[in-house]
Amino acid sequence: MSIFRLYGRVLTLLGSESRLAWALALANMALAAAQFAEPVLLGRIIDTLTGAQTRGEAPSWPQLSVLLAAWAAFGLFTIICGTAIALHSDRLAHRRRHVVLTGYFEHVLQLPLSYHGNTHSGRLMKVMLQGTDALWGMWLGFFRDHLASFISLLVLLPISLFINWRLALLLIALCVVFAGLTALIVRKTETLQSSVERHYSDLAERASDTLGNIALVQSFSRLDAEVLELRQIVERLLAAQMPVLSWWALANILTRMSTTLTVLAIIVVGTLLHINGQATIGEMVTFMNFAGLIIIRLEQSVGFINKVMLEAPRLREFFQVWDTVPAIRDVPDAVDPGKLTGLVEFKDVSFSYDGERMAAADLNFKALPGETIALVGATGAGKSTAIALLHRAFDPQFGTIEIDGTDIRHFKLGALRRNIGVVFQEALLFNRSIADNLRVGKADATEDEMRDAVRRAQALDFIERKFHGFNDNVGERGRSLSGGERQRLSIARALLKDPPILILDEATSALDADTEAKVMRALDEVMKNRTTFVIAHRLSTVRKASRILVFDGGKIVEAGTFDELVKAGGRFASLAHTQLISPEPAA
Repeated sequence: MSIFRLYGRVLTLLGSESRLAWALALANMALAAAQFAEPVLLGRIIDTLTGAQTRGEAPSWPQLSVLLAAWAAFGLFTIICGTAIALHSDRLAHRRRHVVLTGYFEHVLQLPLSYHGNTHSGRLMKVMLQGTDALWGMWLGFFRDHLASFISLLVLLPISLFINWRLALLLIALCVVFAGLTALIVRKTETLQSSVERHYSDLAERASDTLGNIALVQSFSRLDAEVLELRQIVERLLAAQMPVLSWWALANILTRMSTTLTVLAIIVVGTLLHINGQATIGEMVTFMNFAGLIIIRLEQSVGFINKVMLEAPRLREFFQVWDTVPAIRDVPDAVDPGKLTGLVEFKDVSFSYDGERMAAADLNFKALPGETIALVGATGAGKSTAIALLHRAFDPQFGTIEIDGTDIRHFKLGALRRNIGVVFQEALLFNRSIADNLRVGKADATEDEMRDAVRRAQALDFIERKFHGFNDNVGERGRSLSGGERQRLSIARALLKDPPILILDEATSALDADTEAKVMRALDEVMKNRTTFVIAHRLSTVRKASRILVFDGGKIVEAGTFDELVKAGGRFASLAHTQLISPEPAA
């Protein structure tokens, strides 16, 4: 995306504020025209005074008063107009910044888990904050300086040709020199600045990754090593940034040199033209003021191009995320089915992550409402893939998954997931209060409902023992709780949600035997009267399952109850023998 196209896209994000944006653009045009009236009027006043002096007459006060009144009127207009532009452009930029930030946040949350698995959260946060900051700066700069600068140049050069074309050529030469220098700097720094931005992303990722694993850093005495690696990233960043800064410093120096030489040339050439009767003193003064205005506008233009160059990589990153289309989204005629009963059926379902090896192949099974279906097998056998397809983390390439007889792709994504509760192996908690974490399951839950849920989840005892109530904070990722306590709180959250379909994804695999027993009692409560899918490596957790599906190589190779599969003497029986049947102790 070129710089000009990128800048145009920044302006299109003004969206619903386009009316105000157009009004500010017109105000900038009026302001630019008014600002050039002052040098012209000053030149006329000086010509009136010098003309009267040459003729040995007193100045014409009526003529001077008209010129002075016009000058005062234009000056007053520029003050009022400039103030209005500054006030409304600032408010516009702030409003749109927060609208776009919220939109970006919502968009990122809708991107599939596969995207988040490949993109660091620190990078996404950095892109959001720096991208919206860059947008805010672009919008504010456009209405306060950039637009006025370009309009001023477009207004000034034609006007100057009409006043004195010989002196005007000097101003045009200044603009040509400036344009050439700027083009050179842009070409030299564009690639360099992209490299700088990559180092900023690396910095954000490293810092976020380290802070998110502070316990690991401290317990393994990694503090010095992590700080050293961060310093190395900063050093690489500075090494990439310094050449860019040097080029723009050179641009500023060359711009000032060219403008200084232009002013000097106006004085010299203007004097010669005045001697030859081809320019008045007033015209010389007018062009001196024109040169001053051009110097200001050119410096603003240099600043604008410099800013765009610095922000371009951040904006490209922002739009790259913004333009990412979620692979999983609602079809045009998707419906909200309300609360489902929980009849789940996989029909010839196949899925591949890479298009080569099947992660799930020809899956066919049915789960009746209220049944508990256990999925067992080695790591990578396809269990988690099957469940991911159920709540549409991905869509199958072949076959259909139906709930209550309807293809789940015909349901609105949010409505489908409201009917499915998940208790993860790692209990995911926000750095918020107990109540906030519980209300993830039910936004309008009362304290009595929350109390009942935590009681049923075997969590009330530790909440009353360790906290002053439901409004106490659990810490980042629930670090003030033990693993079992976090898991029981997540089970209480699922109870509050009360979904007809429940997924238990290795919910007890990381717990000790005593804690596992408490969590299993909580799970027995949450599994009542709902269709439950249990992913487990520990076979002790699936004894009570209505049916067990044994996965291998993405396929279901065995199916039946616990006792049936043990008697069959197949793969499950081998697993059961290994895990559950201990050898006789030696005599």
